Amino acid sequence: MNLVNEIHKRKTFAIISHPDAGKTTLTEKFLLFGGAIQTAGAVKSNKIKKTATSDFMEIEKQRGISVATSVMTFEYNGKLVNILDTPGHKDFAEDTYRTLTAVDSVILVIDCVKGVEEQTERLMEVCRMRNTPVIVFINKVDRDGRDPFDLLDELEKKLDISVRPMSWPINGGRDFKGVYKLYDNSFNFFEANKTKISKDIVRIDDLNSPLVDELLEKDADKLRADVDLIDGVYGDFDIDYYLSGDVAPVFFGSALNNFGVKELLEKFLEIAPYPQARQSSERLVTPEENKFSGFIFKIHANLDPRHRDRIAFLRVCSGKFERNKFFHHVRLDKNMKFASPFTFMADSKALLEDAFAGDVVGLYDTGNFKIGDTLTEGEDFMYKGVPSFSPEIFKELINLDPMKSKQLEKGIEQLTDEGVAQLFRQDPGNRKFIGTVGELQFEVIQYRLENEYNAKCRFEPRNFHKACWMTGDKSAIDEFIKFRHKNIVKDKDDNLVFLAETSWILNSAIEQNPKITFHTTSDFKI
Repeated sequence: MNLVNEIHKRKTFAIISHPDAGKTTLTEKFLLFGGAIQTAGAVKSNKIKKTATSDFMEIEKQRGISVATSVMTFEYNGKLVNILDTPGHKDFAEDTYRTLTAVDSVILVIDCVKGVEEQTERLMEVCRMRNTPVIVFINKVDRDGRDPFDLLDELEKKLDISVRPMSWPINGGRDFKGVYKLYDNSFNFFEANKTKISKDIVRIDDLNSPLVDELLEKDADKLRADVDLIDGVYGDFDIDYYLSGDVAPVFFGSALNNFGVKELLEKFLEIAPYPQARQSSERLVTPEENKFSGFIFKIHANLDPRHRDRIAFLRVCSGKFERNKFFHHVRLDKNMKFASPFTFMADSKALLEDAFAGDVVGLYDTGNFKIGDTLTEGEDFMYKGVPSFSPEIFKELINLDPMKSKQLEKGIEQLTDEGVAQLFRQDPGNRKFIGTVGELQFEVIQYRLENEYNAKCRFEPRNFHKACWMTGDKSAIDEFIKFRHKNIVKDKDDNLVFLAETSWILNSAIEQNPKITFHTTSDFKI
């Protein structure tokens, strides 16, 4: 089996968006085209009661939102596609940030009615930091929305990236007739079909054909004028600029009704990067290296609540992962083998024998893994860039049933291992503070503790501004702790953390303690 050929077959990407832009629906349609599912059900459709394939947690099904990253794999046109469907809700942004460390490219979904929204800008900032190649899909063009040219201008202004349309809507709203493919001078009409793959109705190879006037009538001249303007303003598409993260190709369509989705998928598979080299603590690791390496970017407890399983998501970065072969857990300095690794299809799993760079592997975990852990074929290095961020909201965990203390302890340990919230402990008293990015996370944690661990709790707000990890001179830290013991906690790895009530208090602590470094992310650990 040729290693390079296997790597070049793989496309691993995340779909990101502001909530309700249609991200999960687009994911389903990709699975539909890949033959991985036969019928797609929309999250908020009243006619189809089936919930979205990629939303498997009970609370996600109830709320109609994605709050955990789902991984799905399928084959299409000789390519092995790994999709990471990320949470759109801003309260779960940290989970999405970490997911972006495990992909080679991104598809960004924009609602044509609402345009670029706040969460979209935050997500794109992370992509820009890593120069991640981005393709934009402007969704819901069958609704009355913004002018396409206005949307392109807004994309460039707010997201700080150049754009190049690859398809163009033929009209919009109720008059939407299909998409014109600028890259091969053809256009397709589609019939609206929410649940099955739509078939092409007409394909025209020449935009100047009289048949275009016959079919489009009053819209024909407008389409020709739009195309002339696009060619004049945006120039030719340069794939190198896309791969370097400087230009975002833009597609228009309606995921719910299958308009423009097939064009997006096929062009993506043609131009998107295959697995790329990654920086470790020691060196740049290339996917073509013969020796296996990979890192854990997500942990999920109770993927199947009936079996209380704990799953670690491993991104393969180099070489070949093999079932029942010993690999080196760098942080624990011990060798491990995995009898039942698997690949994903939302909430279903299939046993796998091997995996290559770009693949995401599920590993059953008994508590050996933390987010950011690295597995290798013997070499000691850690992959960089999977940090924890300082939370924005802090609350103290209060046990409502002392008879269930063990269940609560186990539950909060496992749920915070997943990375959607951070656990800080304070002694004496074993007080537990939970830090999150948003309020919704507390709702999810409380729901899952009760339903998965039979443990009831409440959260009491605590007035902290920021959590800062501390490193530096030991005697200086010890002296600081004496005066600030009420604000000193430890994270899950026993690192000292200072919980500052206000930005003024934090700045004062920084100024008055030059021998101590206060970190707002956990990157210092690498």
